[in-house]
Formats: sequence, C-alpha cells, structure tokens
Amino acid sequence: MGRKVTVATCALNQWALDFEGNLQRILKSIEIAKNRGARYRLGPELEICGYGCWDHYYESDTLLHSFQVLAALLESPVTQDIICDVGMPVMHRNVRYNCRVIFLNRKILLIRPKMALANEGNYRELRWFTPWSRSRHTEEYLLPRMIQDLTKQETAPFGDAVLATWDTCIGSEICEELWTPHSPHIDMGLDGVEIITNASGSHHVLRKANTRVDLVTMATSKNGGIYLLANQKGCDGDRLYYDGCAMIAMNGSVFAQGSQFSLDDVEVLTATLDLEDVRSYRAEISSRNLAASRASPYPRVKVDFALSCHEDLLAPVSEPIEWKYHSPEEEISLGPACWLWDFLRRSQQGGFLLPLSGGVDSAATACLVYSMCCQVCKSVRSGNQEVLADVRTIVNQISYTPQDPRDLCGRILTTCYMASKNSSQETCTRARELAQQIGSHHISLNIDPAVKAVTGIFSLVTGKSPLFTAHGGSSRENLALQNVQARIRMVLAYLFAQLSLWSRGIRGGLLVLGSANVDESLLGYLTKYDCSSADINPIGGISKTDLRAFVQFCIERFQLTALQSIVSAPATAELEPLADGQVSQTDEEDMGMTYAELSVYGKLRKVAKMGPYSMFCKLLGMWRHVCTPRQVADKVKWFFTKHSMNRHKMTTLTPAYHAENYSPEDNRFDLRPFLYNTSWPWQFRCIENQVNPAEMFLSPCLVSVEET
Repeated sequence: MGRKVTVATCALNQWALDFEGNLQRILKSIEIAKNRGARYRLGPELEICGYGCWDHYYESDTLLHSFQVLAALLESPVTQDIICDVGMPVMHRNVRYNCRVIFLNRKILLIRPKMALANEGNYRELRWFTPWSRSRHTEEYLLPRMIQDLTKQETAPFGDAVLATWDTCIGSEICEELWTPHSPHIDMGLDGVEIITNASGSHHVLRKANTRVDLVTMATSKNGGIYLLANQKGCDGDRLYYDGCAMIAMNGSVFAQGSQFSLDDVEVLTATLDLEDVRSYRAEISSRNLAASRASPYPRVKVDFALSCHEDLLAPVSEPIEWKYHSPEEEISLGPACWLWDFLRRSQQGGFLLPLSGGVDSAATACLVYSMCCQVCKSVRSGNQEVLADVRTIVNQISYTPQDPRDLCGRILTTCYMASKNSSQETCTRARELAQQIGSHHISLNIDPAVKAVTGIFSLVTGKSPLFTAHGGSSRENLALQNVQARIRMVLAYLFAQLSLWSRGIRGGLLVLGSANVDESLLGYLTKYDCSSADINPIGGISKTDLRAFVQFCIERFQLTALQSIVSAPATAELEPLADGQVSQTDEEDMGMTYAELSVYGKLRKVAKMGPYSMFCKLLGMWRHVCTPRQVADKVKWFFTKHSMNRHKMTTLTPAYHAENYSPEDNRFDLRPFLYNTSWPWQFRCIENQVNPAEMFLSPCLVSVEET
C-alpha cells in the first residue's frame, strides 16, 4: 500500500503576455518535476498569461491565447502521467475569473476560481476579476471547442471543490486566500484534505518573507497536512519584483525552500513525504478532530490516479530544514539587482547610464548594478545557458563569457559625473574612485556652459539676471538657478545614454537610471524633470536609512572601500555656491527635517493611514522624551505642508522598484490628489487646539530623534 508522495512546486520568471516564453517555462518545470519522480506539479498564479497583464485582462485576446497555451500543454507528451495545476483567466457565463486549471492525461479535472481577490496596495484584482462566492459549489463549464477536440469533454467542473485520488485528497487556494482571516485551507483540512496547494503572485517587500513563511507553517501546524506554495519570480513588466520563495511544508515544518532572488527562469522544488505522518499528526489533536466531525463536506472530484507508488517502503523521505532568511541589506543587494537584469535583457538595450554624484543614493544605485554583474557571473559559472545567451546579446559579442564582475560592469554601465562651479572636489573624487573600483566606464564633464547658455537666453529676453541668495538674490531666483542645473543634467544624461555607445563604436543605447530614494520622493525633495527623471529607478522604494546600511554592507561584501568616504559625508545636492570651497548646502537643512524623522512620517502616513491630526496625536506619545508638544505640532505641520505642496511631483515619478509599504508612488500604489489646500486649515486647527493642554502635562527630556 503506497503512502509516500512526491510533489513538486515551482517559481517561474513569467512575463506578461509572453505566451510563447511562458509556455516553454511551464513545460520545462513540468519536465523537471517528472524527472524527479513527482506526480503533482503546482505553478504560480496566472502563469499562462503572466500575472501583470493588468488591463489586458479585459481583452478577449488574453483569454483566447491563454486557452491556446492550455491546449498546447494538454497536447504535449511532457504533461502525461502527472497532475498539472496551471493558472489562467477564464470567463464563465460572461464573468471573468482568476482560475486554476487542473488536468491529467488530456482531461481537465477541475477549474477552481479564486474566492478572495487581492485588492490593496499594488493589487487591483477586483478591477479585472470577480471572486467566486459560492463556497463548496460547482457548476459545469462549457469548454471551448479547441479544448473539447483534445479532451473529448464537453464540460468540466467549475467551482469550489477538491480532488480525491486513490491515495489522498488535494485542495487548492490561491495567493490572497492564505492571507485572509478564514482561509480555505482551514475548512479543507477539517474535511480531510491532506495536501493544500497555493499558487501565488506575491511581490517582494523588504522584511516580508518571514510573514509568508509563518503563514504557511502555521497553517500546517494547527491543522496538520502538506502545503505547497508556488510563486512568480522576477520582473514581469512593471515596478514589482516577484520574489519566489516557493516552499513545501508539512505539519508545521519546512521541507523544501526555494530561492528568494535568482536569475534562473525556472526553479522546481520537490519533496517526498509520508501521508501517514499527516494522519498521525492530526489524530492526536482532539480539538481539531472535534471541529472536523462537524465540518461541511467539499464536493470531491474523483481522479483515477495515485500520487504514491505501490512499493514505496524503502523510498527515502525528505527531512525538515531550517528556513534561511536574508538580512534587509542582502535583500536590497539582490532584489533590485535581479529586477535590473530582467529589465535590461527584456528591453534589449545595451546597458545603463547612471549620473554618479558622489553621494549615497547614486553610489547605492551603482552598487546595485555591480551586484547584478556579480549575480550574472555567478549564474554563468553555475551553467545557466539562458543568462549567458542574454549577456552575449546585450554586449553584442557572441563569444563573450563573463567571469569578472568588474569587466562586465565596464561593458554595461556608464557612469557620469556632471560637475558645475557649485560642485566640490571631494564629490568628484569620490565618484571617480567608486567608478574605478566597480569597473564602470566613467565620464566626467562640466555643465556650466550649458547652464550659462540657458540663463543667458532668459536674461536676453527679460533683461534680468537671476542671482543665488549667497550673491544677493531672492529665494525664488535661488531655487530657479538650482533647478536649471538639475534639469540640464537630466537632458545630458539622456543625450549620453543615446549616443555614448555610438561614440565608442558600439551598437545600442543605454537605459538611464534614476537614484531618488523613497524619503525624498515622499517629501518632494527633488526637482521635477531632473536626474530623478529616468527610465527606471532601482532605489525609489528604499529609505535613506536602509540605503546607508546597504552601502555599509557593500563595503564589506564587495570590498568597495571608496564607499567609506561617501557614506560618512553629509548628503548634499551641491546646487548652491560653495563657501570657501566647501559645501554650504545639506539635504536635511534644506528639508527642515532629518531622514530619520522623514521615515517615521512616511510609515505613519501610508502604513498607519494617518492624516495630520492623527499623526500629531501618535507622535506626542512616540516622541514624548524627544520633543515638546509645540515642537511635535510644528514638525507635523511642516511635513504635511511640504508633502502636499510637492505631491504633484509624484505624477511624473520614474518607475521604481517597489520595496517599502510607505512608497508615495502615484501610479498605482498611493492614490491621492496632487492639488491640495496646503495650509490644511481645519486639520492644523485641531492640532493647535491640543498643543496647550498637552504642554501642561508633558515635560520631555530632549534627545535626538535618531537615538529613539
């Protein structure tokens, strides 16, 4: 009597609407799973069309091509003698559903629609799909004729059901359903389902992996059972990076862990587990068994197939493992680097151009490209032929094999220091030394002639010559002169991105990298259409605090000693005149707040969903040993004034890697107006009404915010 089952799950780097590539990656994962002895294969959510199709889900073409890919899968000999669980959109009775299609030997066993749709943060599933609301209910789905011709079925079960094989019972939940208060796996487990599968489209956020692992292990710890989680990986066409972490767990322990960050397009995990371990584990949990005796049954689709073999007594079983987590600094070094790689190879460009200022943000961006080069070289050494082919296409050399990250970096990264009369020698030196250490092709130029030409046109037309404040000008003149420098740098960045390879006799163009961090975007501490305007921004979702920690990490991990002087220097835009050759302008002085304070405001505004008054009330307690109530009120009011004044800048923000839940990205994540009453009269009056009473009760001991 067989009782040991070998099951497979996977992480696939699918690409929205890349039906040909998606089909090949699915077939490859099934082939690997079969070769390892698996008789059940689970794939990511909506893997046939790619998760990030967004409004393309409205198009009948997306549904049509998904069924064409399904037909190719059904027809392929690779899919024989293994239960295949794939994801695609399906329209049933003119309603579009996010579905799992489970098939075996050219027969569709079940179409299982998603019952709880993700509709917060970056997710908008309710825009395109409808949740299936009929729990434990199935209907007959009329199959398209192209599928009928292959399966010889007119219809297939559609709805909330489970599969009953000869030896076990299998139930599906899809991504968000794991995160809901009452997940389907609870009732399925109580009804005797022994294997739960979860097909996910879950993107990376710093420090999120432990939550995902905890949910899976807790699900099987309380209720027993085997749990398979599949996930998308890579950049499938926008700001998100799907971070894999496929896993197989049983009875509260993890038995297989997939990588979180990898350049492998197909990663398959398998585990051989004993069903009797599930049964004995459940048998001794009396509270669970009492609940199970009252459980409402699920419709069961009988499957003439077994996941186990008759003679498996001597078959070895998998052993539990300890999940290995990355530190936040490692996550930053790997996630955006893999995202950059996908963007570079899929955009078919020749590399990147990065304005390198000698500050922390652009240095961190340069380090991410260097980290990407390290990952590429590592992947090639491990035998990844797809990565090798992509590298050769990018550098346009069919015999090139990358071995040294510095050599590869010199071929695909151009860094450019754009000096002005307001730039210090220190930042110029820091940029040059970092470029030398990572191996980038480095350019130094001076923008003063262009600045003089542009301001000269203004003076010629108006008869007025604007001056910096340091030279007697007004604050309006001062800001305009700073912005001219910043915007000319953007124009030059794109010029060199388009023509610098041409000037060196090399084919192709370069993607321009931006390097504005999430805190600066939140406050709007950037010039609209300056070097923050780029093709993509790998650090746009990362806080200044995390970036500093990441740069420190790079000093040790990559031996980039040039970063030491960069991380220790005060952050400065260098747009105002120097004072005796020294920088006279710092970011925090310009902003009127510290980066530490800004991170707190960002989390309270977005994650805790606080307006001015609620934030004031919260910070009264948080900063009671730091600030007086009057100081708290002034800080909160200043933040909201600046944030609302500059919110319009978020409408043109460069597409950035999403890494923080307090991102102010206006495109899809943080939907708010960009024309505010920046004086906030009602809200600020509510704050003022509380200041004096609070002053009477609080007597703080003042220390810096960074120490709290």
